[in-house]
Order: sequence, then C-alpha cells, then structure tokens
Amino acid sequence: MKTAQNSPIPLEVANVAETLEKAGFQAFLVGGCVRDLFLGRNPRDWDLTTNAQPAEIQALFQKTVYENNFGTVAVVNETTTDETLKVIEITPFRFETGYSDRRHPDNIRFSDKIEDDLQRRDFTINAMACSLSGGAIKDMIDLYGGLADLKDKNIRTVGNPSDRFGEDALRMMRAIRLAVELDFKIEKETFAAIQSHNNLIKDISMERIRDEFSRIILSAKPMAGLEMLHETGILKHIIPELEAGIGVSQPQAHMYDVWEHLLRTLQHAADKDFGLEIRLAALFHDIGKPETRDVSRDTKQPTFYGHELKGSRETRKILEKMRFSRATIEKVVKLVRWHMFFSDTETITLSAVRRMIVNVGRENIWDLMNLRICDRIGTGRPKENPYRLRKYRAMIEEALRDPISVAMLKTDGQRLMTVCQITAGPRMGDILHALFAEVLDNPALNNTEWLDKRALELNNLDDKKLRELGQSGRIKKETEDQKEVNKIRQKHFVS
Repeated sequence: MKTAQNSPIPLEVANVAETLEKAGFQAFLVGGCVRDLFLGRNPRDWDLTTNAQPAEIQALFQKTVYENNFGTVAVVNETTTDETLKVIEITPFRFETGYSDRRHPDNIRFSDKIEDDLQRRDFTINAMACSLSGGAIKDMIDLYGGLADLKDKNIRTVGNPSDRFGEDALRMMRAIRLAVELDFKIEKETFAAIQSHNNLIKDISMERIRDEFSRIILSAKPMAGLEMLHETGILKHIIPELEAGIGVSQPQAHMYDVWEHLLRTLQHAADKDFGLEIRLAALFHDIGKPETRDVSRDTKQPTFYGHELKGSRETRKILEKMRFSRATIEKVVKLVRWHMFFSDTETITLSAVRRMIVNVGRENIWDLMNLRICDRIGTGRPKENPYRLRKYRAMIEEALRDPISVAMLKTDGQRLMTVCQITAGPRMGDILHALFAEVLDNPALNNTEWLDKRALELNNLDDKKLRELGQSGRIKKETEDQKEVNKIRQKHFVS
C-alpha cells in the first residue's frame, strides 16, 4: 500500500479526495476509517463524504458504480491489489428522516454542510470526519466527542440512543460487536436503551443479524459478546435455545452450567484463532443438553444421553433460520453430531477411529479434534493436551496414513501377468513382495523398467526360493509399517 510521506492515508484515497477538492468540492474521510486511523488499526473500508452531488462525483472519475438510493458512488480502482482500496465510496452530505422499516430512511435530502451528515450517524466514534492536505490529515471535525470516547473506550450513540436504535435496530447488535472487536464498553445510557428496545431486533432481516452475529463470534472476545446479547435481551429474540442452558447443572467433570460451558468453549476456540465453523460448533455443541437432561438412579448425577443427536438437529434449525451457507451448516452440524467421539483409550480400536473419520469426513476430522480440545477447556479443566487427546491424535494420524504396501510399487499384478506371462496366484504375490523388499532398501529402484527386468528374474526362480524371498518381503513390509506407526506414537508421546 503506497502512502503519502509520513501519512497513514493510502495514495489512492488521497488522490480521490484531491480530485474532488480540485473540482471545487469539499472532501472528508468519515466513519469507521477515521476511527480506525486514530486507533492505529488498518481500516477495512475507506469512505469519503462530500458536498458534490452523485452526478458531479461520477463526472470526475473514470470508472464508478452508482446503484443505490442513498447517493453513494463507488469509485473503482482496478490498478491496486489491495482489496480495501479497489472500491472507495463517496457519499454526499445528507439528511435522513423517517425509518418506518427500522433500517432505511424514508426520506433523503442532500446537504451542503458536513455537520448535517455527521448528526445522522450511529456512534460518536463513527461520527468523526477529517479533511486531507497533501495526503495527510489536515483538520478534524468531532462534534459529538468521538475522540474522548475513543480515549475512554466508550461506545455511545450520537444523540438520543432510543432515536438511533429506532432508526435502525441492528445498531444495537453493532454496539455489542464494536465493543468486543475494539475491547470497549457500552456507555450506560446506550446500554440501557438497548435493553429497553431489544424487541426491535425482530424487525431486522435474519441475514443482517447473521452478519453481525458472525462478527461477534469471530471477535477476540465472543464470550463477552454473547453475555451482552443475553444481558440486553437481544439473544432471546434470535437464539433463545442458548439461554435454555442457563442454570442447567452438569456432572462433576464440569465446573459450569451448560450456558457458561458453551461460552467458555467458544472463547477457547477464539483464543486458538479457530475459524467460524469451529467457533459455531463450540457454541452449539451441547445445545441439546437442556432437553435431554435426566438424573441417574445410581449416581444421582445429571445425564444427557443422546444430546449430540438432539443438538445437531437444533443446530441445523438455528443455522438455517439465520441463513448461513449450506456448506457452513453441513460442517457445523457434523461437528456437533460427532463431538462425543471415542471414550476409553484402552478399548477404542483403530477400526472405530476409521469409522469416525468416514462419519465426519477426512476434511473435518482435525477440526473435530480441535472442537474436542475446546470442549475440554470449557469444562474448567486446565490441560489442553492430556494423554487421552494425544492418544486420539495418534490413532487418527495412523488411520489417515497410507500403510506401507505393495500398492506403492510402480507395477501391479496386471502388469506382471503381461511381463512374466503368469496368472494370478501365490507366485504373483511372492514376486510382488520380493520386489517390494528390494524397493524398500533402495527406493530409486521403484521404476517400471527395473521392476519389469527384476520380475522376470524372480519368475525364473523355483517355487521354494521365490516363496522364501516373498515371505522375507512380507516380514520386511510389516516391520517397516510398524516403524511408521511407532514414529507417530512417539511424536504424540503415547504408547
């Protein structure tokens, strides 16, 4: 990213602002990019606001896109490889009035004053603007105390919070998302307004809710985000199934109720920087427990038989309701369904591990292991990698590897039938295993020319001699195969 000297502003952005100003218009950086600049973060988007009208903006740039009712013109820069600079949005100063759908303004009027534009924005830290000179920040406009709130790490609405949330109810979730992304707190009056108006979230499309929810989940502090969603009353409107785990006690292996266990499992997934699917599976993996809870007659401890089955069905319904992609749904549901894999490391068999790999898919098996680790930490146990999990890892790696076998030869029985003029049977097996023993000693011999020549020589041996060589090859193959297994076990410090 090229920037002006001693400036964090990319040249592409500075050039757009300069083009507007040379044409006699005002130009200001505005919104989240200004906030991020003052926080020392890399902006996700670069937005400018101006007193130019949409047609006047389009006339100044070679390639633009204008396909909305809000006056926003996208300036397309095809010469950069930086995704954040390929599109720079310019919006005229404007007033907005009336939000009957809790999302879009009913009326928009363009203005010639930057002050009019800033008063319509959501939070004080997003309502700052700055002009540029020579590619550097020149003047700062901060009408609502955004800089002070950045310093104090506050999320505060511009003006009356009830008015702002009435205009767009998704702003309530956005406040929570910004708080966990920036490690800020929501100002008291703003938080109280979210609590008072949480039912307005029901007017928002599930796709928009999903996007904010996903960003909360993908933040560094998703546990805090879920707690705020619960405390504000928003969660009961979007995923009430999660709140069913509050107060649902678990067996002695767990330190927390189902609700806190799910949140702590999710948080560990975030601490490990796992992706969205693992984080969703961590949050939902025990969501079936409240409805399957029972008490053992013998131990008097809670039981949750079949909760993984119930939970996978609940997870599918939730993710489908939230309009997640089909691929995401299928993966998360699989992880929830099979998160109870394995039991006693002394009795689990390699064939059972192979069946598990088939059930969850080779492409998902390590994500399932990562979910299991998060699940363990979520119970309150400190060790992330105890012997049992190391043993599982070793068995999975063993099950996934290609065993040492004659299939690794660059020849096969079909070719031997042609080269040696023999039929399938014990003699062919002895030749293949004898060849394999020699290739194990010298891998460079594994080419069809040498194998054909050596196969003819072996075929000329009598049955007894060939059988001895074949048996020696079988023993060598098994020995080498066991060496590979031992390497895997040593790697994971298990027997």
